[in-house]
Amino acid sequence: MKIITYNVNGLRSALSKGFTDWLATEQPDVVCLQETKAQPEQIPTLEFEALGYRSFFFSARKKGYSGVGILTRLVPDQVVYGMGIPEYDNEGRFIRADYGDLSIVSVYHPSGTTGDERQAFKMKWLEDFRHYVTELSKTRPKLILCGDYNICHRPIDIHDPIRNANSSGFLPEEREWMSLFLESGFTDTFRHFHPEEPHHYTWWSFRANARNNNKGWRIDYCMATPAVVPLLKDARILPNVKHSDHCPAVVEIV
Repeated sequence: MKIITYNVNGLRSALSKGFTDWLATEQPDVVCLQETKAQPEQIPTLEFEALGYRSFFFSARKKGYSGVGILTRLVPDQVVYGMGIPEYDNEGRFIRADYGDLSIVSVYHPSGTTGDERQAFKMKWLEDFRHYVTELSKTRPKLILCGDYNICHRPIDIHDPIRNANSSGFLPEEREWMSLFLESGFTDTFRHFHPEEPHHYTWWSFRANARNNNKGWRIDYCMATPAVVPLLKDARILPNVKHSDHCPAVVEIV
């Protein structure tokens, strides 16, 4: 089973850059999308169906903002929209699909780059998210949490850790949260297979030719609960896929 997470930075924009051609070639079983920036009537579900994918989307109330989705070749037993917390669900940040005893989540963590208010919102979200998925894992122990976490964990995950030490996404409190999250039992599947390999990123600024120079950040993750770890087959990043300022990250399970 091949699962991909991908912040598309606007689904309609990605579609205009060949997203469906890539999907047809790559043929993942499940694609977790973030930052779709689309309302339901703007999503070409028939186009996805033609490629063999059912589509489930959870849009933000605000048009052109946030939003998550799941494209799946496998028929889920159940799809759950949101976490039941209105302040987050209004922003379309969490959707879950259940396949037997396996659950796959597409999640879009807030960014704190627009100022102190959103940074505070992000830190509150992080604690509420951790609590929610910890509780969820008690009833859904085989859980894969795919998405844009908007956090680089370690210096190895960012091209310039020194100059970004005070940047949202690499703040000490965010990195500490990530450490605690991983210590609580979640596995960063990419690092499970590539524990110390540098220069692997999933996001690059549009400025200063950052992507061509590979000056990026690894902020997109497929996290797995302990019950999933024995099923892990491979994890990798696809930096040459360019429909967005992010690239896809892949996890494969048996």
